[in-house]
Amino acid sequence: AVGFVMASPGMVSWALLVHTVIGTALVASGASALNQVIERASDARMRRTARRPLPAGRLGREQALVFGAAVALAGMLYLALLVNLLTAALGALTLSLYVFVYTPLKRHSPLATLVGAVPGAVPPVMGCAAASDALGPLAWSLFGILFLWQMPHFLAIAWLYRSDYARGGFPMLSVLDENGQRTARQAVLYGAALIPVSLLPAVVGASGLAYLVGASVLGVVFLGYGVAFARAIGLPAARRLVLASVLYLPLLLGLLLVDRALPGA
Repeated sequence: AVGFVMASPGMVSWALLVHTVIGTALVASGASALNQVIERASDARMRRTARRPLPAGRLGREQALVFGAAVALAGMLYLALLVNLLTAALGALTLSLYVFVYTPLKRHSPLATLVGAVPGAVPPVMGCAAASDALGPLAWSLFGILFLWQMPHFLAIAWLYRSDYARGGFPMLSVLDENGQRTARQAVLYGAALIPVSLLPAVVGASGLAYLVGASVLGVVFLGYGVAFARAIGLPAARRLVLASVLYLPLLLGLLLVDRALPGA
């Protein structure tokens, strides 16, 4: 939604925005359902996922598979017919990477986290594509922000649930990293890289001074939580980093919208 609003050349087409959000939500829902079909055995071994519909026995594999495939297909057709082909193609790419690359790779390599951050960063690009039927500098700026933001966010979550991931058979970095130093170091590095990338919307002319200042402050604060996690590796610091990440993203995207609405923007 933010990508759509920011990429709209003039007045925002609210009807098209609604269609974009609905289509994207359908594709994301289908991808999530198919992911749970593939990982149903692993989910059954993990405490935080054992109550999901498939491992808990509330749904059968065939039911979930048909539902996930139908919803995903409906989302891509919805985007193609009511938005544009570029947005539908990006939705198909996101679905394919998430279900057919990221999900199976999770059982084999900690690099799956990097791969999974790609489809996780595409939705704002889809919003830009829906509004302008093109991919400009703003779209790639938002992609970079979402990609880098996901890394400290997920690394902190992975540290909180490292024993659960181990039970599920997922060789996440946090599972292989006994003392947490590599996990924390990467959280800090990605958090540091996020600061200059988060300023790109201002560099490409999509936002102004208010966003530039606000994004800089948010980035430094977010990085501070990553550094605090690295200095005192443990569950409390990881929880604070997760909370900081959950607050950072809507505040940053909100800044973009506020800056666009300012007089003269």
